[in-house]
Amino acid sequence: MSNRNWFYASEGQQKGPLPEVQLRDLIARGAVRPDTLVWTEGMSGWQKAAEIPGLIPSAAPPPPAFPQAGPPPVVASGGYSGGTISIDFGIWDFVWRGIVFAIASAFIIPLPWMLVWYLKWLVPCVQVPGRPNLGFEGNAMTIVPWFFGVVVLVVAVSMLGYQSLNIVTFLAEIALYWLFLKWLVANIASNGQLLGLSFTGSFWAYLGWTLLAVVSVFTIIGWAWVYAAWTRWFCRNIGGTRREVTFNGTGLEFLWRGIVTFIGISFFIPIPWVYRWMMRWVASQTALVQRGSQPAE
Repeated sequence: MSNRNWFYASEGQQKGPLPEVQLRDLIARGAVRPDTLVWTEGMSGWQKAAEIPGLIPSAAPPPPAFPQAGPPPVVASGGYSGGTISIDFGIWDFVWRGIVFAIASAFIIPLPWMLVWYLKWLVPCVQVPGRPNLGFEGNAMTIVPWFFGVVVLVVAVSMLGYQSLNIVTFLAEIALYWLFLKWLVANIASNGQLLGLSFTGSFWAYLGWTLLAVVSVFTIIGWAWVYAAWTRWFCRNIGGTRREVTFNGTGLEFLWRGIVTFIGISFFIPIPWVYRWMMRWVASQTALVQRGSQPAE
């Protein structure tokens, strides 16, 4: 019996660490199934319990598809090998939190605190290879000056009534989104310890992508390719990692999924399921690869 500690995914949450004897007890009781994602030290990514030789008694070990001396390759649609990210959460957890968030945000003032509350639920739903028990350690007071500064600016410009100043509020709002991304990435933690990540994309590059996205909407379908490229740019600018973060989704995949999403949300009731479906796809196309292994575009 191994002395390893294990983590497993259940209802969108990472559980553990558990000694192997306890994990095997959960397997025997059916709480951990063959398709449950598990991870332990030494594995490069999350795998189904049935794929771990000897872990599920009734499951025959799969034939090795990679050299035993190296980590298992995970190949995404773009052809890059590495560990893919995944996300899962309960539909009703999403629904009631979404409703509370929307109601509180309508009052504007509680928004920074509601955002932290929501991220502390959502980030642990993400599973990253080699980084168990993800969490969010951000503090609302960090973003309060930015947020209310932009709110005051927007109110002041609207009261003055000068249309020429609308560009100022537009730039301020873009700056707020850019600062939010830097704050979000910097406060991601694993097992309660900050990972030391950073978002290194410049404000001017972010502004350029935003303007390109706005223009692409007029092309009807071009927005999908812009969003795919924008997401790749965002991933490339996540610093502080030993491995490079890549996004392998294509514009065509973005397009048809975006159409399905639009149709789904138009019926209102399917919104939670469509939202989860889209997020799962985006996560599945995001991978951690060895630095320098991504071909130049």
